[in-house]
Amino acid sequence: MTVIRAELADVLEAAQLFAAYREFYGEPYDTAKAGAFLAARIVRDESIVLLGLDDDEVVGFAQIYPFFSSTRLARVWVLNDLYVVEHARGTGAVDELLQTVARMAADAGAVAVELSTAHTNTRAQAVYERHGYQLDEVYRSYEKSTETLRFVWEGQVEERSRLGLE
Repeated sequence: MTVIRAELADVLEAAQLFAAYREFYGEPYDTAKAGAFLAARIVRDESIVLLGLDDDEVVGFAQIYPFFSSTRLARVWVLNDLYVVEHARGTGAVDELLQTVARMAADAGAVAVELSTAHTNTRAQAVYERHGYQLDEVYRSYEKSTETLRFVWEGQVEERSRLGLE
């Protein structure tokens, strides 16, 4: 298998795997939205999208978001998305993708690659542990939706516009 860094010309193929990945996590399968999202990330250089090719067929996909850790004072990569098509699982495709991510991260000066997966995705957990990833038992992650904040903000903008304060 060959791993390449996706370019804008690769978005249509990448979108199919990204849509399947999102579907696995309960989102609707939508290649148009997936493609638009990936295209924006690639054009803005906000993420690194990798494609795993087996005989010119795209069988795997990974998306990485580089960021900086304030506590480590260093670059860290987040392997946010990783997906291999069903018929290519168990063939080593995921291993190639993970090894490429690790190699690229080290070459870029990142001190770590972080990832997360569903608590129920034990198959992926076993793969990550086989590749040396360790379960974080120090930090607990939290998340807050901004949907309610967005409605408040949009309401304020509409009210300011109505009052001629724009």
